[in-house]
Amino acid sequence: MNDRTNPHYLERGNDPIRLSEMVQRRKARARLADDFQEGKLTMLFNRDHKTGPVKRAGRIFLAGFLSVLLAGSTVAQNPRNVPDVTAMSMEDLMNLQVTSVSKRTQKVADAAAAIFVLTQEDIRRSGATSIPEALRLVPGLEVARIDQNKWAIGSRGFNGRFDNKLLVLIDGRSVYTPLFSGVYWNVQDVMLEDVDRIEVIRGPGATLWGANAVDGVINVITKKAKATQSAVVTAGAGTEERAAGGVRYGSKLGDNTYYRAYTKYFDWRPSVYPSGVTAHDGWDALRGGFRADWTPAGANSLTIQGDVYRSRFDETLTVASLSAPYSNTFPNDGKYSGGNILGRWNHTSEGSSMSLQMYYDNTTITDHSLFGDHQNILDIDFQDGFHAGNSQQFVWGLGYRSIHDKNDASFTVSLQPNQVTLNQFSTFLQDEISLVDNRLQITLGSKFERNEFTGFEIEPNARLLWNLTPNQSIWTAVSRAVRTPALTEEGLRLNSQVIPPGTPANPTPLPAVVAVFGSHQFNSEDLLAYELGYRVQATKNLSLDIATFYNNYSNLRTAEPGAPYPEGSPAPTDFVIPFVAGNKMSGGTYGVELFADWKVVPKWRLVGSYSYLQMDIHKNIDSQDPTPDNPNGSSPRHQWYLRSSVDLPKHFEQDTTLRFVD
Repeated sequence: MNDRTNPHYLERGNDPIRLSEMVQRRKARARLADDFQEGKLTMLFNRDHKTGPVKRAGRIFLAGFLSVLLAGSTVAQNPRNVPDVTAMSMEDLMNLQVTSVSKRTQKVADAAAAIFVLTQEDIRRSGATSIPEALRLVPGLEVARIDQNKWAIGSRGFNGRFDNKLLVLIDGRSVYTPLFSGVYWNVQDVMLEDVDRIEVIRGPGATLWGANAVDGVINVITKKAKATQSAVVTAGAGTEERAAGGVRYGSKLGDNTYYRAYTKYFDWRPSVYPSGVTAHDGWDALRGGFRADWTPAGANSLTIQGDVYRSRFDETLTVASLSAPYSNTFPNDGKYSGGNILGRWNHTSEGSSMSLQMYYDNTTITDHSLFGDHQNILDIDFQDGFHAGNSQQFVWGLGYRSIHDKNDASFTVSLQPNQVTLNQFSTFLQDEISLVDNRLQITLGSKFERNEFTGFEIEPNARLLWNLTPNQSIWTAVSRAVRTPALTEEGLRLNSQVIPPGTPANPTPLPAVVAVFGSHQFNSEDLLAYELGYRVQATKNLSLDIATFYNNYSNLRTAEPGAPYPEGSPAPTDFVIPFVAGNKMSGGTYGVELFADWKVVPKWRLVGSYSYLQMDIHKNIDSQDPTPDNPNGSSPRHQWYLRSSVDLPKHFEQDTTLRFVD
């Protein structure tokens, strides 16, 4: 099913110039958010629902927060506990530690990839209240808000609500759903005060992270429990986000065991169109979770963490119908609920480290009158890294994932079979070789996976980093990545439109159902990526980062028309005009991403970014997909932003961001 035939497809996430300014005090902070970004949908708008028990409980919960804050007994955010980025040197920023590129700790300056680190200080000073809002600060990342409860986030093209080429992890737990090969962004949430950093790789990361890490990897990494040994209360209210609050408490059990627990609530009112009409996209959520770290003096450590959540959202649906007027528009409400539990054991010794991680994830989606899905995922991952001599670092791993999915159908959306269990096995290996006094690094590796849809997949890459001088480096990479089929691409039936009988488009006496189908012959989408980058610390106070890329795609998804056929028993009630998922689109994208960081004076930092994207995607000559070539409208060609961070006297801070997307 092609995004452009999907009724939820985002045609364009318009993102006009946005100017936000925030002044923060050390003992109290006010957040102003006006982040509604206008987007076009072919079918979905949203509707507010009546206040339910979750909302009432949340507001009682928030009232308690406000009373605590007004009493002045708890500090919402203490800047003394967070590294001040304006006080960090350019060398410190280039030496930030990351793990997403090679699954081991390394400096940003030593990573042969287009990686960006969003620090806790960046998030705090941005005023962001959610992970998607914070991701607007990442150079080259495409972030568009469709309505109050839906986002479209992508990297290097093909952006949309159901972007299927971006892998997202939270503390090593993949939140990429196999239902449609994407991310439910309105479900992904944490206490932002507990985020240590967000590592974002623009470009493929499949060699280490596996299938579906095609155009990027987002890795949200929270702080260790030992770093959150305090009580934190946050609260806010406004015209868009009516109420929001959170509580986190951290302490320890004995000398080597630390823990924290949190709960969080928010309620967004429906947005309003310029005409004054309500968009019916209200949204509220209540969630909680914990983390416990056991860190004895020896070589072992153990982490256990988990979350539970419940969220309600409103929307207006327009769905097809077999009776006149052959489409219905009505207010609808939906629910997300679920939870996860994760355990991770680490063992380190001189020259080596290994880890074993296991998690269970449960998600239930109830979109009343449309679709329901119940998903259980068990994931086990083992990794071992060691030095092979003085100039080689080797890492390898094994993985297993079991997915059980059961769905509830409607006339509009159904999956066959409606219950399925999938098993996936994987292994990876990567060797990093240092040459020429560690100035030249060569990285070779590959992922090997077996899935039940397309069988065996190989995802190799080769990367090279050359340190020209201590302050500048150049890197290049060639990688292959695949996006494996989603459940919808195998067994979907989506009745997207009913053409009335006796009309020019359908002169027959029966209604014609335009339906999109999955296919067991659908193959993995394939990417061959070429990247080239340059980093330099030009002066003590100025650093530059440039990344260029060319992506060659094949086997991209199309919707191929089939022969119409009658439907119904014993006598036909309608006939079906099918469009079946195919792999008859290919082409290339290329672009450049620039980032500059300038410390003008000790207490004033300027950060700027510009990205350019060109897409040249076309259907193969044998494709009969009626949709146009080149889905350029889904991703902006030009993006830039400028951010100013100033430390003012008396512990005031001023942060201003100017953004433009075209």
